[in-house]
Amino acid sequence: MACSAASTTLISSNPASSSSSSSLAKKSLSPVMLSSPRSVAVPKSISALANPFLSSRIPRSVAPSRASNSRRSSFSVKASSELPLVGNVAPNFEAEAVFDQEFINVKLSDYIGKKYVILFFYPLDFTFVCPTEITAFSDRHAEFEKLNTEVLGVSVDSFSHLAWIQTDRKSGGLGDLKYPLISDVTKSISKSYDVLIPDQGIALRGLFIIDKEGVIQHSTINNLAIGRSVDETLRTLQALQYVQENPDEVCPAGWKPGEKSMKPDPKLSKEYFAAI
Repeated sequence: MACSAASTTLISSNPASSSSSSSLAKKSLSPVMLSSPRSVAVPKSISALANPFLSSRIPRSVAPSRASNSRRSSFSVKASSELPLVGNVAPNFEAEAVFDQEFINVKLSDYIGKKYVILFFYPLDFTFVCPTEITAFSDRHAEFEKLNTEVLGVSVDSFSHLAWIQTDRKSGGLGDLKYPLISDVTKSISKSYDVLIPDQGIALRGLFIIDKEGVIQHSTINNLAIGRSVDETLRTLQALQYVQENPDEVCPAGWKPGEKSMKPDPKLSKEYFAAI
């Protein structure tokens, strides 16, 4: 599978947090500079998209925490010190993005305490699987809004975001989107979320659900050739919000709103199993 991306001017992103401006505040085309600038080498060819199974990933273990006296905390998982595993605070970032035909500044910290965030990474603009995912999330954006959730897309591209949005869908473009596309040209965001393929300089299809406290509650990472499901993302988000609102309950496999939940107790759980 061949892939090409437009040659563009690089924009820097800064992972340092700042709470002084709105996440969607319009800004000039001046790049956001890193506090410690570093050079980025953009690969001349993206061979991973031709054979997406060349790169291997080594899974890391997560150690369960000791059970506490609280039923609520007994089902929590304490992640290792290596971020960003589920159960840890999401790495903050600040970067330039395209939204509503404008260049804006996006900071993850602006959403903390206010909204849930669906943060998803994709390899490159003007490719093949990527527009199907990006437009699918945009078409369902109203459903995420009802759940007090913002969607943020991220790739290592720069100004090509705008060109892609201005391209008609029937021609492989995106058309207008209902959420921002973030430019991670320094690859610092992709690296901090552990989805970067170092030798290719692009991100795997990582998706993270971040709650209002800024904690990563769910993550999936697909290889380059496999698209993600908006339906499953919504279902998982709904299950997360349900158990946070009902901390003495858990959601069984395939749970959807309105279906029976379960009590995490040897005796009380029998009520669920007796009903199925």
